[in-house]
Order: sequence, then C-alpha cells, then structure tokens
Amino acid sequence: MLLIDAREAESIDKALKKYKKKFEKAGILRQLRERQTFTKKSVKRRGEILKAAYIDSIRREAEG
Repeated sequence: MLLIDAREAESIDKALKKYKKKFEKAGILRQLRERQTFTKKSVKRRGEILKAAYIDSIRREAEG
C-alpha cells in the first residue's frame, strides 16, 4: 500500500504527482501485467540470454 504524506499547504496536484512517481517506482503496474499471463521459466531465461547477446553485440560494434 502506498502512503503519501500530503501537507495542508500542499496542492492536490503536487500530492498526485508524488503518488504517481511512487507508484511507478514501486513497479506495481509492471507486476500486474506480468501476472496476467504465465510464462515458463525456460522462456524467461531464453529471453534474458537473447537480450544479453543483443546488448553484447551492440557493445562490440561500438568498440570496433
């Protein structure tokens, strides 16, 4: 649960902006989207490996 300390002198807009920032930082929406569908561990792992290979190839191109 996210709690925002809204001071009396603070406007609603500022409090809402704080809430949105905290919400995004907590990763709640990302977690909800992940849980909508089940992904096998092997598929997740393969995605991680492919992403790492892609990043590595980009770094190699930048070097030479």
